[in-house]
Parts: sequence; structure tokens; C-alpha cells
Amino acid sequence: MILWHNPRCSKSRQALQLLEARGVPVTVRRYLEEAQDAAELADLHAKLGVPAIEMVRVKEPEFKAAGLSRDSDAQRLLAAMAETPKLIERPVLIAGDRAVIGRPPERILELL
Repeated sequence: MILWHNPRCSKSRQALQLLEARGVPVTVRRYLEEAQDAAELADLHAKLGVPAIEMVRVKEPEFKAAGLSRDSDAQRLLAAMAETPKLIERPVLIAGDRAVIGRPPERILELL
């Protein structure tokens, strides 16, 4: 399992604590430091099975600065997240061909 993690985010820290408390082996990926490209985000999009807009932090100033809206198409949103990883909703837990956004953090338990 891979956790896309931002240690400055309380929800992300809570998700990691949930996994650690259950003894779940997890690889932590600090996605703000380890860049992902649009292809990797497209793969994540498929694993999540949600509209691309649900992967985006729409309240970040960078969202509006990039000229994005809730009506932006998936390709544009994925490209924006690749360019500005801060826009990626967090935390994200990936397990094989499935993934879930940990909002609330307990949602990650769905993959266990």
C-alpha cells in the first residue's frame, strides 16, 4: 500500500496513524516532494473511480489562479495537479488497482 502523504496536513497524519495503529505496512510518499506526472495522475483517477474534480483541492488559491472551475474537464484538472501538486486532495491510499481519498481519514480503512 502507498499513502500519498503531506505531514503538514492533520487529515493526512490521522490517516497514517490509523494505518500504523493497525500494523499495516505502508510506503509513505510525500507527493509534494516526489513529483507525479499527468499519466500517473490519470492512473490514480482510474483507481479512485471518482470524477477528477473530487481529486482537487478547489479551495486552494492555485485552483482559481490556474483558471480552473468545477466544470473543467478531467484532462485539464489532471494536468493542473501534475503542475501544482498542492492541488491534489489528500491523503490518498493506493492498494493495487484500487485507491481512496482519506476524507475523512477513516475512509482509508475501506481498502484494508
